[in-house]
Amino acid sequence: MQLMENKNTEIMNLIGYGLAKFDNAFVAEFGMPSKSAFARFIVEMGLANTVKAVSNRMDSFDPYFDNGRRGWFQRNQREHIKLFIDSLFGNEDVHSYANIVKMYIREIGSNIVLTTAQVPPTTKTKFKQLQETGKEAEFYFINNFRSIPLFVDGILEDARLWGDGYDFQIQCSDNYVLAEIKGLRETTGSIRMTQNEYNKALEYSKDYILVVVSNLRNTPKLTCIENPANKLVLTPREQQSRQTNYYSENLSW
Repeated sequence: MQLMENKNTEIMNLIGYGLAKFDNAFVAEFGMPSKSAFARFIVEMGLANTVKAVSNRMDSFDPYFDNGRRGWFQRNQREHIKLFIDSLFGNEDVHSYANIVKMYIREIGSNIVLTTAQVPPTTKTKFKQLQETGKEAEFYFINNFRSIPLFVDGILEDARLWGDGYDFQIQCSDNYVLAEIKGLRETTGSIRMTQNEYNKALEYSKDYILVVVSNLRNTPKLTCIENPANKLVLTPREQQSRQTNYYSENLSW
């Protein structure tokens, strides 16, 4: 049972968010007359073990929306997940948001009918980002980096688009620190550094910090490793990849 719950955590978070934010309008997008009928539908598809599990997921997101329900704060805080979903789909109306949930359900093998036939390319791109642990970890770091004592007064600069072996530069007084972010769904697991990241870690040594955001499924934890190229046991594994490029003929532009 636990394996199935872990496998479907992302889709259940989307469903809980949709129920808390849009209430009965969300279940109506699936052709369901009530939330209890919708919960049974989710169980029948194998996305949750029990109807109560669907209700609990809605309850965990309720405190973050003005929907008249209090939900519960005391366990499985999901504020970081709510904010991450907001960053991707917070401006969607109930129709387009339901379509996103249906896209996720279709990806795991259901023939559920989409709300609209046309899905914007940008929505598909955001949908892919939702499934990437690294993106969620980076988003959490951006919103919580000052909880790390070293960065409490730091100025963050996003360097992800540069592709130069680190994600962020943080100015701390007169010093600059480079931070590379890695994400883990659970509390344990291995991380991977690219050759570019490893080279940059060697070059900057103590001014290069690896930040692992673990336990993303529940309550994230930030772990910082200064000078990771020397502090971690990193085993090199060579992987060959091929990339095909397409060239035009010589034209006058």
